[in-house]
Amino acid sequence: MAKKLKTYETSLGFFDLAIAAPSMKAALEAWGADSNLFQQGAAKQSEDPDVVAATMAKPGVVLKRPVGSNGPLKEHAELPTNLGDATARPSKAARKPAGRKLKKTSSRPADKAAEQKAAVAYEQEQKRRDRERAREEAARQKEREHRQQAVDKAQSALDKAEREHAVRAGAIQAEADAIEKRAEAENARWKKEKERLDAALQRARG
Repeated sequence: MAKKLKTYETSLGFFDLAIAAPSMKAALEAWGADSNLFQQGAAKQSEDPDVVAATMAKPGVVLKRPVGSNGPLKEHAELPTNLGDATARPSKAARKPAGRKLKKTSSRPADKAAEQKAAVAYEQEQKRRDRERAREEAARQKEREHRQQAVDKAQSALDKAEREHAVRAGAIQAEADAIEKRAEAENARWKKEKERLDAALQRARG
């Protein structure tokens, strides 16, 4: 059975955000919050009928409007036009909608059919987001695999080149060792030969 939805509100950056979700945790995940905004007092469950109606019409979708405004909540909202100094952060007073007070919810009985419909729509939106995340993760995984294949190929080429270099360097070293041995043998032979010839020369000179 689909869980009953509630509407949650917060302000992040230049926007007021609202969403119809089954729990605070689900709302935080949809907002992409990296901390518990509810514990920090930066988020709350909304009792504003207009906000509730807007989010229930698009359950599971994060709706926005420029921070501090009373405009309609939209999936794609424009940036605030009264930013003033772009480097200045809006004060708490500026971020609070002027004259916007919490409205009491109607005392009429809740429309159970509408609530059920909204809950089902939320689950469908959640599944759509999950599929989108799965596609994005699959694309990232594919990119990681392609990158790893390229790394493996480059590493394999490097390893092969190092082995070939080691073989050639070994052959050259072996040749160098053989030449050095022949040189040593030649020097030893010449030393003996020179000593013999020097002795013969001395005898000839008497």
